[in-house]
Amino acid sequence: MDFWIKNERGQAQFKGGRHDWPQASAIAAGCLHFSLDDEDELVAEEERSCYNCRYRRWTEHSFICMKR
Repeated sequence: MDFWIKNERGQAQFKGGRHDWPQASAIAAGCLHFSLDDEDELVAEEERSCYNCRYRRWTEHSFICMKR
């Protein structure tokens, strides 16, 4: 199942929004580009999560992956 949509700029936006903790973690577990963000930017308890990735850019309802 694809958890990404293209936004109006053609960027990969996460369909799960800001609160799909299990899916954000599952995606990050298999991501070759995952890189842990600075400690003060971490929001998820599980370290390896898209929500804790340095390539994640928050949007109003979700985030954009800058590596996808």
